[in-house]
Amino acid sequence: MAKHFFCSPSPNKNVKFREASFDLLTDFLVNLNKKNKDNINSLSKCSGNFRDKRLMEYIFLITKELRLDPLAGYHAIELLQRFMVKHLTDLLATPTPQGAAADQPRSYEDAVFEKLKEKFPFIVFTCVQIASKLSLHSHIIDNNTAVRFLHSIGHDVSKQALLESELMVLKGLEYKLNATNPLSFVEILLEVLGHNEPSIPVECLHLLSQHVLQFISLQRTTIYDSLLVTTTQCVSPPREQREKFVTVTEDCMLLGVGVIAVATFVLHNRKWEQIVGELSHITGISVRSIRDFAHVTLMHIVTST
Repeated sequence: MAKHFFCSPSPNKNVKFREASFDLLTDFLVNLNKKNKDNINSLSKCSGNFRDKRLMEYIFLITKELRLDPLAGYHAIELLQRFMVKHLTDLLATPTPQGAAADQPRSYEDAVFEKLKEKFPFIVFTCVQIASKLSLHSHIIDNNTAVRFLHSIGHDVSKQALLESELMVLKGLEYKLNATNPLSFVEILLEVLGHNEPSIPVECLHLLSQHVLQFISLQRTTIYDSLLVTTTQCVSPPREQREKFVTVTEDCMLLGVGVIAVATFVLHNRKWEQIVGELSHITGISVRSIRDFAHVTLMHIVTST
């Protein structure tokens, strides 16, 4: 009898889908679960600020244009989020230079943002470039490719400037690059689902789950706002409830099971109850929470189409 996985999750380690052994999956799950909990317990006030729809769409388009594995795009988003929060915090914590207009308290802050505005496109691209180097299944973006691509979209940049940007991001992240990302959660959960219940066609669910995840990522604000209303049964939840709900918006485990539940509803409706129950069994997330997330997402998919 095949071993069964219970409550716990972990990130992808460059193992191709459906090729991970039982021992690797166990390690992945334990690691994912720990990182997800650690992330939720250490959220900053700026959590999610750099998952803006236009910014994420920009990164997805770069990833597609350079023929990178989708995982690289999601990894780049997480690297960018972490780097920008720390970078801005450090910049704004620096004492105002002597001579800055005392009667204009925002002048230094405005100057910081104005200078950062010039560098930001390169910082975004640098995060994608770093992410490409961390995935064994992506084409690595070398500096020649990077310069050609950036020139093609109207950015005049030298190889030296790219190297400096990469070093700045690496130092800002303190060389801690193993960030978890939503696609890792989806793929690991699908792996475990297929291991626990071989009759479930996870290969079919895999491709659709990627599309569902991208849809949710780009419609993040509206979907989570609707989920908050559903959860609280309040059309205009007070600020306190919104602040507490941030932990839900940053819960990659909930996002992972929600994505798979939506894909299942679309492709294999007859197996919906079975798969939702198994996802709940694997992660410890209640069936009701999975249903609510899937329902809200499906409503937005139907509305958008």
